[in-house]
Formats: sequence, structure tokens, C-alpha cells
Amino acid sequence: MGDVKHILAVTGTRREAGVLRQAGVTAIAIGGSSGALDGALAAQGGALAAILSFGMGGALDPDLRIGDWVIGQRVCGTLEAECDAAWAAALARQLPGARLGACYADGRLIGDSQEKQKLWQDHCALAADMESHLVAAAAARIGIPFAILRCISDEAAVTLPPAIAVAMRPDGGLALGTIFKSILNNPAQLSKLVKSFVRFNRAFASLKSGANLAFDHR
Repeated sequence: MGDVKHILAVTGTRREAGVLRQAGVTAIAIGGSSGALDGALAAQGGALAAILSFGMGGALDPDLRIGDWVIGQRVCGTLEAECDAAWAAALARQLPGARLGACYADGRLIGDSQEKQKLWQDHCALAADMESHLVAAAAARIGIPFAILRCISDEAAVTLPPAIAVAMRPDGGLALGTIFKSILNNPAQLSKLVKSFVRFNRAFASLKSGANLAFDHR
């Protein structure tokens, strides 16, 4: 998509946004807030060429594994929209092992394995995230292309513990107090929570290396 300075990347968490800033891409963590995204777009003025939904994603396709990459061709869920085909193709050239297909987004964390299976069957979506529908809607409003690039952090067969669903603050930070409260209310989830964070760290390593490949314009 040319100069990465004219791309705005949208993530859920600050940690994900930091990965792209290191790769030279302007990024904002919105924590699932459409208001935060609107503010960032207003600050960009008319200089923005494209917008990217980036970060972790949960697998819906049972063949996907932690650290695998998904490039969106369309988004489904809250709304239906096509990603920019040329941008998706360019990302696929930079990440030749990535899967191309649909991504599901409705603002929720999809953590239950049975719901993941149903979404896979109903929509044939490869992965789910919490921001792509907002990115698609914003791109349509201002008339610019959008893309989706997601790294798998949890597999389709895995049900995430309840604390994961409340782990993100509205500003994209880690909600430690809410996580601890969830653990106190349900101590039995602790071992699953530890395993989830280990998986997320594995995925994050892939997120960093993949971001460098995707935006390497040497």
C-alpha cells in the first residue's frame, strides 16, 4: 500500500499496537471502542490512505494453530464487507504461509469452543477478532480501503477461561484488577489461565516477526 506512514493500524491492545509502531506503522489501541477509533481518524485529517485491523485473533478453522497468520478477504458478523483485494494479495506475498479468507467480528471475545465451531460452520470464517467490523465501518464512511491481518492466539478447540474475556481495559491496557477479581470468583480457572497466557506469549513472538515481514519495504 505504498508509504506506511499513510496507513493507520487498529488493534485491541496497547501491546499489539507497539509491535506495529516498531515496524514504522502508525497504530492505535482502541480496546473495542468505536469512539477511540473515530478520534484517531479525525486526528489524521485527510492524509490517511488506508486502515488495517491488526493483532491477535482466535481460530475458528480447526486446522489453524497458534502463531499462524490470517489475511482477511472479507469481514462478517456485525456487518459484511470486502477487504481490499490488492492489499490482501500484497500481504500474502509478504507472508507466504498465511491463510486468506473471512474473519468474523461482532465486538465480543469469542472464547467458547462450541461457539467457535458454530461460527466456522455458519460463516466459513477462519478467525475471529474484536475490531475488524469497526475498521470496516470506518473505512466505508471515509472511503478508503481496509485490510485485516491477524495472528492466531487460541485454537478452535480451546475454550478460554472467563478472566480472558475481561482482561482488556477500554484503553487497550491490561485490566489486572478485573482479572484478579475473576480468579477470586472462579479459582478453578487459574491453571487454564496460565496456559492461555503461555499460548498468547507464543503467538506474540509470531506477531512481532510477522509484522516485520509484512511491512518490510527494503
